[in-house]
Amino acid sequence: MKVYKFGGASINSIDRIKNTAGIIAAGKQDKLLVVISAMGKTTNALEKVVEAFWNNRQDDALALFEQIKESHLNSLKYLVTINWRAAEKKLKEFFTEIEWLLHDKPVREFDYYYDQVVCCGELLSSSLVCMYLQEQHTRATWVDVRDIIRTDDNFRDAAIDWSYTGDKIKNTVLPLFDTYDVVVTQGFIGSTDENESTTLGREGSDYSAAIFANLLPAESVTIWKDVDAVMNADPRAYKDVTVIPTLSFTEVIEMAYYGAQVIHPKTIKPLQNKHIPLYVKSFLDPSLPGTTISGSHTKNLPPIIVQKKNQVLIRFRSKDFSFVEEKPVQQLHELFNKLKIKPNLSQHTAISLLCCFDDHAEKIGKLAAGASEIFDVEVEKDLLLLTIRHYNEKTITELTAGKHIVLEQKTEETIQVLMR
Repeated sequence: MKVYKFGGASINSIDRIKNTAGIIAAGKQDKLLVVISAMGKTTNALEKVVEAFWNNRQDDALALFEQIKESHLNSLKYLVTINWRAAEKKLKEFFTEIEWLLHDKPVREFDYYYDQVVCCGELLSSSLVCMYLQEQHTRATWVDVRDIIRTDDNFRDAAIDWSYTGDKIKNTVLPLFDTYDVVVTQGFIGSTDENESTTLGREGSDYSAAIFANLLPAESVTIWKDVDAVMNADPRAYKDVTVIPTLSFTEVIEMAYYGAQVIHPKTIKPLQNKHIPLYVKSFLDPSLPGTTISGSHTKNLPPIIVQKKNQVLIRFRSKDFSFVEEKPVQQLHELFNKLKIKPNLSQHTAISLLCCFDDHAEKIGKLAAGASEIFDVEVEKDLLLLTIRHYNEKTITELTAGKHIVLEQKTEETIQVLMR
């Protein structure tokens, strides 16, 4: 048994849904648990619905949701003909669930409403994929993941109840494979014990795939993307990028820590615990080998390059030129925690602390104001943070040419350079 995960880009058009169904059909002999994200840009559209609802613009929220309804019903017309009426009825049940909520006024926190509305994207897209598979005579069935993955009520970043979820997978999902070759479900979402929808935070769909793989357990997980494999740099930012055929779980966690858009560490842990390999492959060309991520150590990696734009450097200097000691530093870190902001790079000197952050303007303003009670504060914006793992001098020279280096940190494996 294997787990496949398809993101929004793989199902953002009729042709791509059909392509995804072809990939699934080609692998169904292994028995597949398929995790589907919302169709491309649907989550963003649903976020606008929530914002309008939260700001008491119910008519705007309903009008925006009507566009989402029409888009999915239009897709259905091109995917399903034999059982169109039943398929339409299923989608309309999801529409009704959201519209009931949108006719009320908000009385709970924003994050609660966010999860109740945004989860609709995955429910709709996974239904379309499953319906098309059935239309093509694949023995497939659809499962509402909210009946399977139990979470707490920390909306937008819910924590998994692993024991309950494991029992549900064992008793509800596994028996389905006695009848079906493919079980289609949703990524990113779950439900509380009060049957309130929740979402699992950043990269939640990948995490969902890892949860199922761990608890089934599965032979492997394949994440299907619109790139050939994991690259050593973002091909949109650099010309000469290299495919990395194999990576260790540890290396992927390091890459993610420094900001690489690869696999989130929370996805890696459930796979690492069960020694389940993760494959990153291209849905545009499934014949390509892609990247294998596993527990095996990988040698002779190329320089791995991560760049983060729109960085802010804040210099916190002692007001009286005394040494920066433990207590003011602790107060500063308490302020970081309060604002939910963390440095991407930090460095101590005798009388100052230098920290580099993503430029979240509101948080940076509050941080500078709060810290000014303890330190003299200086803020510099519009910087670029370059991280190179497995660096060599040639790569450093090429990537820093013509730049002014503001801050630099180097270890045996990694160099970070903040530049203007």
